[in-house]
Amino acid sequence: MSDGLAFLHRRPLLLLVVGGLALGVVLWAAGASTALAVTAFVVVGAVIVDAAVDMVRDLMAGRWGLDVLAAIAMIATLAVGEYVAGLIIALMLTGGETLEAWAVGRASRELDALLTRAPVFAQRIDPRTGDTEQVPVEEVAVGDELLVRSSEILPVDGTLLSPRAVIDESSVTGEPLPVTYAEGAALLSGTINGTTTFRMRAERSAGDSQYATIVGLVRAAVESRAPIVRLADRYAIPFTVVSLLIAAVAAYVSGDAVRFAEVLVVATPCPLLIAAPVAFMGGMSSAARLNVIIKDGGVLEVLARVRSVAFDKTGTLTQGRPAVVGIRPAAGRAPDEVLRLAASAEQHSVHVFAQPIVDVALRDGVDLCPVTSAEEVATHGVEVLLGDGSRVRVGKPSFIEDAVGALHRADLAPGETAVYVSTDDTFAGVIVLSDPVRPQAAETVARMRAAGVEQVVMVTGDVASTARSIAGELGVTEVHAETTPQMKVDIVGSLAPRPTLMVGDGINDAPVLAAADAGIAMAGRGATAASESASAVVTSDDISRVADAMEVSRRTVAVALQAIWLGIAISIVLMLVAAFGYLPAVVGALLQEVVDLVAIVWALRALAIHRGITARTVAEPAGEHRRAGV
Repeated sequence: MSDGLAFLHRRPLLLLVVGGLALGVVLWAAGASTALAVTAFVVVGAVIVDAAVDMVRDLMAGRWGLDVLAAIAMIATLAVGEYVAGLIIALMLTGGETLEAWAVGRASRELDALLTRAPVFAQRIDPRTGDTEQVPVEEVAVGDELLVRSSEILPVDGTLLSPRAVIDESSVTGEPLPVTYAEGAALLSGTINGTTTFRMRAERSAGDSQYATIVGLVRAAVESRAPIVRLADRYAIPFTVVSLLIAAVAAYVSGDAVRFAEVLVVATPCPLLIAAPVAFMGGMSSAARLNVIIKDGGVLEVLARVRSVAFDKTGTLTQGRPAVVGIRPAAGRAPDEVLRLAASAEQHSVHVFAQPIVDVALRDGVDLCPVTSAEEVATHGVEVLLGDGSRVRVGKPSFIEDAVGALHRADLAPGETAVYVSTDDTFAGVIVLSDPVRPQAAETVARMRAAGVEQVVMVTGDVASTARSIAGELGVTEVHAETTPQMKVDIVGSLAPRPTLMVGDGINDAPVLAAADAGIAMAGRGATAASESASAVVTSDDISRVADAMEVSRRTVAVALQAIWLGIAISIVLMLVAAFGYLPAVVGALLQEVVDLVAIVWALRALAIHRGITARTVAEPAGEHRRAGV
C-alpha cells in the first residue's frame, strides 16, 4: 500500500464523508430528495457525533473549541433541508483535519530528517585478530576500536586514532565546511566521514553520545502538540458569539430560517483550527534547519515575547575551551608542584577548567598523585584526599579561603580567570587560564537589544573581576558573579520585565534553565544536564543561534496571528454577504473550502523563515562563524 493510500486508510470518517458527498450530489441531481436526506442524516450525523465527542473532551479540559460552530452549522443545514451544504461542511471538517496532518508532516520534515540519519551499525575491530565486524551500534562499548569508512556516519562519540580525518559536522554543529582533525581529537557521533578511512576509539556508548541526545530532543519536539491552538482558542468565544448573532439577526430580519444556516456555513472556523498549529510546526522546522531544537511549540510563543535575558559566561559567552596560560606558585613552591596538585584533584572534576589543567600536566610528563577520595563542591571547586594523607583543594578563591584564610586575589588580564590551589591549610599557588569570548557574542547581545530585549545580565559562578571583564567587552552592564545554582535561580526569577530567557551550557545551569520562562542550552560540543532541562537546545557551537531562535519565534508568531486574523476577516465578510441573502449555502460551503486552503498555504510560509537568516549568515565575511579545526 502506498503512503498516500495508507494515509487515507487511517481516516475512515473522511472516506465515509467523501463517499456520502459523491452519492449526495448524484441523488440531488436525480431529484431523489428522500434518499438524499437519509444519506445526509447518516453521514453528517456521524461527523456531528465525532465532533461532539471532541468538544466534550475540550470542555472537560477547560477549553472552548472553535469547531462548535461547525457542529451548529451542520445541525442547521439538516434542520432546513440544505443537505448538500451539510455534506460539504462535513467534508470541510474531516478534510481539514487531513490537511492539517499533511501540512504538519510537511512542516516537521526537517525534524524527522535527524531521526532518519541516526547511526545504526558500527565497524568494530577485534583487538586480537585485527579483523573488522559489523555490529549494531547499541553493542559498541566504551574503549572499542572502530573503523569508519568513507562517507559513513560516525556511530558514537570517540577519539581519533589515525593521524588525520576530515569530518562533515554540518548536521550536528552547523559548521558548513568539513573540519580537519589530527590524532587524539574528539569526534562526535552523527557526523560524516570524508573520503579517507580512519580508526577511532569509542568514548561513549551510543545511548550516551551526542547524536543520541539530539535525536531524543528532536523526537520530543516532533511528538509535542503545538500549543498555538490555545492562541486560536482565545478567539473562540467572541467569534462564536459574533457568528451566532449575525446568523440570528439575518434570520430574524429576513424571516427565513435558511438564512441562519447560510450564515453559519461560512462561519465555520477551520482556518483558525488548522493554520495556526501548522505555522508553529513550520517555525520549529525552520529552527531545526538553524541547528536549534525547540522541544515544544509553546516555547516559540515565549521566545517571541522575551524582554529579559540572562547569560552564563563560561562555555556560553566564552568559547568554553580554556587554555592554561600561566602558573603562579606561592613562595617556596615550584610550578610543577602546583600543577601536580591541581591536576591530581581536577581529574575528579567535571568543570570546564579541569581537563585543560590535567592535559597540561600529562603533556609535561608530570606524575599525578594517588587520590583516595574526592568530592566536588558544585560551583566552588573540588577537594581530594591524597594517598599521603594531605588534603588538596582546587577552585574559587573563596573556596580556598575557607581552608587557608584570606588571600590576595591574582591580577588578571581581560579574558583570563584563575584557579586557586591549596594543600591542607597552606596556599600553594594559582593557575591562570584564558577562555576567549565567542566572536558572535557581542553581535548576539546587540541583536537581542534591537529586537526589544530591555535587560541583559550575566550570571556566572566565576570570580567578579573576570566576569566584569568579559561583560565589558559585550556591552553587558549588570553582572552577578560567584553565584551558586540556587542564587542563579533567584536572580533570574527576580528579573523584570518578563518573560525571561536563560542561556547556559553547564550542569550547574540546569536548575536555572528549567526555572526561567524559557531556557536555551548551548550543547554544540557535548550533552549535559543543561540540554535536558532547557526549553530549546542549540546543537551547533554558535551563540548567534540564540538570537536566530528568537527571530524565528517572532516571525512564526506573526505568521500564526496573520493566519488567525485572515480566517476571521474572510469568515466575517462571507457571513455578511450571506446575511443579505447573496450566498447560497452550497456556494458558501465551497468557498469555505477555498479559504481553508488559502489559510494553510499562508501558514506554511513559516517553513521558509530560516532562509532569510541563513542568507544573512552566508553573506557575512568568510570565517566569521567558522569554528577552527586542527
